Amino acid sequence: MHEFCHRCGGELSDDTSSPFCPHCGAPQIYLLDHDQPADLAENTTGAAPPPAPRQIEWKTAIRCALLVAGIAAVLTLVAARFESVSPLSWLWTVSGSLITLALYQKRRPQAWMDAGIGARIGVVVGVVLIGSVAVAMAAGGLIARYVLHNMAGFDAQVTQQLHLQIQHALATNPEAKSMQGYLYSPEFRAGMMLAGFGLVSGILLVLSTIGGAVGGLLRTRHKVSA
Repeated sequence: MHEFCHRCGGELSDDTSSPFCPHCGAPQIYLLDHDQPADLAENTTGAAPPPAPRQIEWKTAIRCALLVAGIAAVLTLVAARFESVSPLSWLWTVSGSLITLALYQKRRPQAWMDAGIGARIGVVVGVVLIGSVAVAMAAGGLIARYVLHNMAGFDAQVTQQLHLQIQHALATNPEAKSMQGYLYSPEFRAGMMLAGFGLVSGILLVLSTIGGAVGGLLRTRHKVSA
């Protein structure tokens, strides 16, 4: 079916991407059938459909997570030197996702927040916290061992705990006596320490995710009530 311009009478092309007459430039009105797809209807206006809104400003969220993780790393190093700071370091690390959400929403007050978004940010915070704390502990251990030379007490404590665990294992399983030499080896000690850190990291990641979900849910309710 041919259509003509109401001003100059020129024949209009079948391409409806432009709402103007190709001959005189007069604006045209295109009537669509009800069965025509919605995406085609949007194209007849001549303007591209708006992009889907970004639910999370990841650049801002990662910056907030790095800030919180950096402070957690510093507190971990200070707590290794002063035991009185240990409760503050533990509390800051466990509450990292909640603190990150507060910083994120302060910088992006119009950003949407709910439990799902809070949980996703909490996962990122947990991963960043684990990496930062691991680097801080490794750097602190190297400095304490090779610069300050004050790791004798830590080594003695680890050796005592490992000895108690090995003795308990030998008492409950006599067949483990054949592996007694391996159980006291440095490789087994390093493996035990890595396993312990992995367990703590998993717990921290779960707590960070749950904390982010709860924080996002509470902030959603506050926004709705406001």
